Amino acid sequence: MREDLAKHISSGEVTGLVALLNRRGETQVEALGAMATGGAPPMARDTLFRIASVTKPVTAVAAMALVDDGKLALDEPLDKWLPELAGSRVLRRLDGPLDDTVPAHRPISVRDLMTLRFGLGFIMAQDAPIQQAFAERGLAPGPDQPGFPDADAYMAAFADLPLAYQPGEAWLYHTGLDVLGVLVARVSGQSLEAHMRRRIFEPLGMKDTGFSVPADKLDRLPPCYTNDENGRALYDAGGASSRFSEPRGFQAGGSGLVSTAGDVAAFGQMMLAGGAGVLSPASVEAMTTDQLTTAQRQASEIFLDGAGWGLGMAVAAADSQAVPGGFGWDGGYGTSWRSDPKAGLVGVLLTQQLWTSPEPPRVLRDFWTAAYRGA
Repeated sequence: MREDLAKHISSGEVTGLVALLNRRGETQVEALGAMATGGAPPMARDTLFRIASVTKPVTAVAAMALVDDGKLALDEPLDKWLPELAGSRVLRRLDGPLDDTVPAHRPISVRDLMTLRFGLGFIMAQDAPIQQAFAERGLAPGPDQPGFPDADAYMAAFADLPLAYQPGEAWLYHTGLDVLGVLVARVSGQSLEAHMRRRIFEPLGMKDTGFSVPADKLDRLPPCYTNDENGRALYDAGGASSRFSEPRGFQAGGSGLVSTAGDVAAFGQMMLAGGAGVLSPASVEAMTTDQLTTAQRQASEIFLDGAGWGLGMAVAAADSQAVPGGFGWDGGYGTSWRSDPKAGLVGVLLTQQLWTSPEPPRVLRDFWTAAYRGA
């Protein structure tokens, strides 16, 4: 695995990476390359990474903890907690004008958010008026973190915005987990991060995970990069110049966490162990069971690539054997996590190179090939 991954550094695909495998209690960690272009400082196993959409499963666990506590039920309407989504109307046609709508067949539920079937998200028809309105209101999914001053302002952006699909009809990437984070905060009476810290981070010893990086840890936060027409380009500076160096007004449950390989592995090990004091085994089973039909996947199949979707994470599809067993998700800033009970495996790959398409980069594919080589 070390040789396979080192090739991607020598080729220039990534500047550095941290890879972690835990198989049946034995852990191997590889910190390769550098934290920044130019070769210094070297990557370290406790380097902090913007984990992007690997945040989604963490937010889902935060919500399921409230289900375990009896404060939420998966199939209850959201109207009490998210009145901004009450009485939703739905576009008559996906490419139609925003005022050509019909009433929603039913209220949006907690399950709809966790399964990304609440009716809004990444809409493949980029020229559709609903997609344009989504972008104009700062709601369009993408690498930039939502710039809202707080969760209430984020939800206010949904005012008078129709749904693209009926609740439960189609899987649309991303937005449901940002909205779920708002729900968790309102139900728990705390910020999303405070609830995560109490129910997940502290019990699991995830001492380096949060929505921003404290001053005394900023030297462990490297730059991250994207590609443009001239090659590699700086996307977010490291250290005190990073946009993650200060607390954000809106804590994005779909993409906003910073973490380390060790912390993400602790989360993955908890899920592998059926909840391990954080969640009930029944909640973990529900989260890791495919919730989608083939028809529901079709609106955004490019993101799932043959996988199914449980509650907040990808799982093996119920109607396909194309994807290995297990569950997890990837992040567009170059991150990946999977836990596989059958193989007794937890794997984490963290890089600082943004994806350039929904297709996984070669370094990620090679990591998972190596991870399963001895499974």
